[in-house]
Amino acid sequence: MARTEDRGLAAALDRWRERYAASPEREGELFSTISGIDVEPLYTAESVEIESVRDLGVPGSFPFTRGVYPSMYRGRLWTMRQFAGFGTAEETNARFRYLLEHGQTGLSTAFDMPTLMGYDSDHPRSLGEVGREGVAIDSLADMETLFAGIPLGDVSTSMTINAPAAILLAYYVVVGEQQGVGRDLLRGTIQTDILKEYIAQKEYIFPPAPSMRLVTDMIEFCANEMPLWHPISISGYHIREAGSTAAQELAFTLQDGFTYVEWALERGLDVDAFAPRLSFFFNAHLDFFEEIAKYRAARRIWARELRDRYGARDERSLLMRFHAQTAGVSLTAQQPEVNIVRTAIEALAAVLGGTQSLHTNSFDEALALPTEDAVRLALRTQQVIAHETGVVNTIDPLGGAYYVEHLTNELERQAYAYFDRIAALGGMVAAIEQNFPQREIAEASFRYQQEVEAAQRVVVGVNRYQLADEQLPPILRIDPALERKQVERVQALRARRDAASVERRLGAIRDGAAGPDVNLMPLLVDAARDYVTMGEICDALRDAWGTWREQPVF
Repeated sequence: MARTEDRGLAAALDRWRERYAASPEREGELFSTISGIDVEPLYTAESVEIESVRDLGVPGSFPFTRGVYPSMYRGRLWTMRQFAGFGTAEETNARFRYLLEHGQTGLSTAFDMPTLMGYDSDHPRSLGEVGREGVAIDSLADMETLFAGIPLGDVSTSMTINAPAAILLAYYVVVGEQQGVGRDLLRGTIQTDILKEYIAQKEYIFPPAPSMRLVTDMIEFCANEMPLWHPISISGYHIREAGSTAAQELAFTLQDGFTYVEWALERGLDVDAFAPRLSFFFNAHLDFFEEIAKYRAARRIWARELRDRYGARDERSLLMRFHAQTAGVSLTAQQPEVNIVRTAIEALAAVLGGTQSLHTNSFDEALALPTEDAVRLALRTQQVIAHETGVVNTIDPLGGAYYVEHLTNELERQAYAYFDRIAALGGMVAAIEQNFPQREIAEASFRYQQEVEAAQRVVVGVNRYQLADEQLPPILRIDPALERKQVERVQALRARRDAASVERRLGAIRDGAAGPDVNLMPLLVDAARDYVTMGEICDALRDAWGTWREQPVF
């Protein structure tokens, strides 16, 4: 019977091929994914080699291709976590409360550029940047204000910061203490992914080796004292925003993750003591099926490598739990309302790909930080997907689809090819120092831009379907007076605190940074309690470690 059906299918495919060959294809556009993977006109069982148990399994079981939990969204929806932060801590605290009142289920904090780069608001390099693209945090005092009236024992908080992440975590721990919430009860994630800063986002401070030491200090500290906290969110998002392909995002992100695992193992930690609290952060781009395949391949590769290469035995260590954010790079300043459609499609891909939490970009973010109305609409997008589309009613509904499984296998193949190339260079740190991932991303970004400028890739409103006379929507404008207010605030703090205690804390940090066997996290928590500022702590570490300057890639 099976052979008869096979012969019937083969005959049907032959007839289809003849008819398809007689039908002209559209001219001038590419039949490939955004990442450049060629796409066939039809996928069948002949198109993909798949072994159900080995490659797919079932949700909640190895290799976790179909999801990390047995019930997925039938049991619990993803966390709806909108990114927020602007001005001073007071303004962002108000935005946090607004989002929680409108149904958000987790907080996600954006910091301004001086905070990200380890400068206080009154530093000369901070001029004009304070509170512009995130909230300004100079000290524990700002952190106290940021979370005023928000019980840290009841919320999960994400903080997007990398080079000075350990300092922000120390501030958060102390705010928890003040609220009577022990560090062992704090829930959330701090990004901390310094390798992707060297690769893509460029918000680094120190050279790679001491930066990796600080990341490992955080992993060790959290493994011992903060069991509910994710000390690192290994981030492909910024790699993709820099112009990478989906395969590069997948490969470089996972290789960064393997590198953090290796450093922690070298520290003497057991893999099952820290791996369950490693998390990931991926981009949700516009190529719908490619994105879904990317997430599925990521789960499968991570589970396999943690088990087979690093010897993890606790099943929780094998779970790739990830946050997704819709692609900022896909937003257009032209006809910005069209971004609502883009974001909805990207968010749907993240959900069908099995994300654990999600941020949906606001339609006006190509123009400025989002308005409250735009943020509410972005949150409503997630709520409509969750409650009105039916996609949450069954797990991995696209699993087994020939095209999706083909893309999953192809992205996995390309990722392993990159792993081999990085290993030949001496590992990820060495590859970064040789500009390998940076160069690969630059070439991919250049290819894509050429395709857009040649109109082979259509971007609605940009290179097709333009409007001659556009009216832009109202945008959020940051009051310049907020910068003066923040500068006065940090200067007043310095004037009223115990200067001798501050100097003792900074001396201890310098000494600890100079000694390779000292975990800096307890010293940073002590400094936070005495209101030592972000800039002062980073300056002490700059004194000990120096700063990093990379060779540019053209």
